[in-house]
Amino acid sequence: MVKENKTSDNSIRRMILAGELIALNAALLTMSFVYQSLGNVTTPHYKRLMLLMTLVYVLCDLQSQYHIHDRFVRGDQLLRSSMQSTTLFIVLSLMVMWVFRWPLMTWDFMLPFYGFIIIFVFLYRWGLRNCIKWYRRHGHNTMSVIFVGNINVASELYKTMASDPTTGFNVKGYFADKPRTTVTEKGYLGKPEEAPAYIEAHQLHNVYCLLPSSQNDLINTIMQTCAHNLVRYCHIPDAFNYQRHTMAIDLMVGTPVLSLHYEPLSLVGNRIIKRAFDFTVSSIFLLTIFPFVYIIFGLLIKLSSPGPVFFKQKRSGLNGKDFYCYKFRSMRVNVDSDTVQATKDDPRKTRIGEFMRRTSIDELPQFINVWLGNMSIVGPRPHMLQHTKQYSELIASYMVRHFTKPGITGFAQVSGFRGETQELWQMEGRIKKDIWYIEHWSFALDLFIIWKTIYNAIHGEENAY
Repeated sequence: MVKENKTSDNSIRRMILAGELIALNAALLTMSFVYQSLGNVTTPHYKRLMLLMTLVYVLCDLQSQYHIHDRFVRGDQLLRSSMQSTTLFIVLSLMVMWVFRWPLMTWDFMLPFYGFIIIFVFLYRWGLRNCIKWYRRHGHNTMSVIFVGNINVASELYKTMASDPTTGFNVKGYFADKPRTTVTEKGYLGKPEEAPAYIEAHQLHNVYCLLPSSQNDLINTIMQTCAHNLVRYCHIPDAFNYQRHTMAIDLMVGTPVLSLHYEPLSLVGNRIIKRAFDFTVSSIFLLTIFPFVYIIFGLLIKLSSPGPVFFKQKRSGLNGKDFYCYKFRSMRVNVDSDTVQATKDDPRKTRIGEFMRRTSIDELPQFINVWLGNMSIVGPRPHMLQHTKQYSELIASYMVRHFTKPGITGFAQVSGFRGETQELWQMEGRIKKDIWYIEHWSFALDLFIIWKTIYNAIHGEENAY
């Protein structure tokens, strides 16, 4: 179970929620007067609806991952949180009203109401977030802190706290064996042994300790000094020598455990959202557009060269398991299809195959894989088994890309890493983009990648072959 230590004030969160609930009920009350004047519904319906909507909204707000008063929340996280909470609110409230046959469940009522909620929630949170940042920028709600130990371990945290006044931190400096000019040119307060005396003499809120376990005696002294002076002690583990990846901390029988490559898709709720989107879109596509695409390009493929319409190949999927990946055949039938990668001027390609690869039409049968569940619309592109074996021996983090389902398109592909990999650095760049996607997944990111893929397909890509 993941435990996250929150330093934010829960009273602020309750105040923010209260404002949203007031707006929600005000919207319902306003609509009640409008609808009553039209003679559509009676007042008791709205009283029960206000209670229902309030309970559902509070439940959805508890699922929000980011809050506007968190000191390091970013704009994209705030937008994502607003999208998640409002979407969940709409879905749950509609389900409840449908189950209980609610008399107000009509489109002329629900659309204006939900439209108001979506717009208001984001504008309300965005406005309050800027007010809080302004408040902290002017010296209010600040926390005086120091760092003790190898400042390189938390260089980004130190720089952010010291340079961004909207976070509300007043960084007094750091104690280390010697000044670290690579981190900061000022702020050096002395050696770690001098930290307890400084804590005694100054009013501080937090002490961030970065000392290794080998200096246990000094760590205990700092902890006791902090406790005696009502200063919060925070320990930052020395992960400086690890690869720079997103990490998650778990508590296992009271023991903190750091995990590399934290994936948002490890959460069941996120996997349900992604799978529901994949299944819905693939079902609609396969039942509507794909039959026409299959007839047109299937005929052109047959006329271009003898052989099947589909090209089926074993590729590496989720958790490294093999699966058959489907494509429209863009080459003449050959014995090297499972071992030799396509090149820009590959003589095996047919004329229609050249066009399909440039516009990504050859990938469309992979919606069958998406519907079956062994692929997703967005994810790392699946590689041939031989490439998986080859590059896993050359690139240390290569297999990390298999922590999630492969996709028809991916972040690496829309970032320029598409086509033939002639040099090792090209594959390394692709792997870095794949891992970044896995560690930063969001539904909004998937939508952006889909839009970028369609845009590139319409305008054509020089490296698409």
